[in-house]
Amino acid sequence: MRFAKILERILATFPIMFGVALIVFLFMRFTPGDPVDLMMGEAGNVSQEEVQALRDQFNLDEPVYIQIKDYFQNLLQGDLGESFKKRRPVLDLIAETLPATIELAIAASIFAIIVGIPIGVYSAVRQKKLVDRLSMGASFLGISMPPFWLGIVLIFIFSVKLGWTPVKGRLDFGIEIQRITGLYVLDSLLTNNWAGLKSALKHLILPSITLGSAMAAIVARVTRSSMLEALSMDYVSFARAKGLVEWKVILIHTLRNALIPTVTVIGLEIGVLLGGNMIVETVFSWPGLGRLAVDGIFNRDYPLVQGVVMFYAFTFVMANLIVDIIYTYLNPKLRI
Repeated sequence: MRFAKILERILATFPIMFGVALIVFLFMRFTPGDPVDLMMGEAGNVSQEEVQALRDQFNLDEPVYIQIKDYFQNLLQGDLGESFKKRRPVLDLIAETLPATIELAIAASIFAIIVGIPIGVYSAVRQKKLVDRLSMGASFLGISMPPFWLGIVLIFIFSVKLGWTPVKGRLDFGIEIQRITGLYVLDSLLTNNWAGLKSALKHLILPSITLGSAMAAIVARVTRSSMLEALSMDYVSFARAKGLVEWKVILIHTLRNALIPTVTVIGLEIGVLLGGNMIVETVFSWPGLGRLAVDGIFNRDYPLVQGVVMFYAFTFVMANLIVDIIYTYLNPKLRI
């Protein structure tokens, strides 16, 4: 029954993806700016024949409905097209940059969970105490700070002034890691490349803190709120009345029931981390999907932007589905 529901939800993603693809296609076509003009501007003096040949190659002179038909025909065959700028298949470009984005999103999520949940739990237990007010004030600050500003401040303090962390990129100059998965931390562990592991971790610190700070703040506030509600329940009073030690009451009887809203937030925020890290990747020159999308937007690279946005939409849909599945395990009374 559960498998059938999951399959039903997966099938429901197809019309969503179709709608996203159509909206992005139309949006890019009606956005001011011509990709051929941008490309020819970089090439210098070019003839009108060369411009027209490029427009014919990209089918830009065809009516929009013809372009839509061709696009969806290719899409049904799993072909996202070829990048105007890089002259390479969009799928290859996404596959090449995706591991960097996934690695950064995982690191940011781990940071947010490690920081956010303990702060939320401790604040709930120490409600209205000084530590509660300080942690909630810090979480409000974390939500309020724009990532680009936080990233620049962290670079200035820890990279420029103290020299503890690198300024940009994924590895130090001269360090090489054998590519297996594209996740440098994992690849360096698999190949026993300790110099590569140290370099990869150092480069992850500032981008993951920048990307994960807002998520940590949200997780802390949601965890605190749900913990306060759970602590007022009768089963918690009953557990205390049975003489259970306080840490068992908090961690085993209260936290598990309070985690459902937190899991929802984490699932949605992971989708945000994968899809909304364009600014952070640009600030830290992180060679991921977000930076690829930014380059595509500036160059009016229609196939590239369409492919990346579709991937982002797919990520959000799958993140929601995974959250719903986890719900059913945390609370068997719930159904997908």
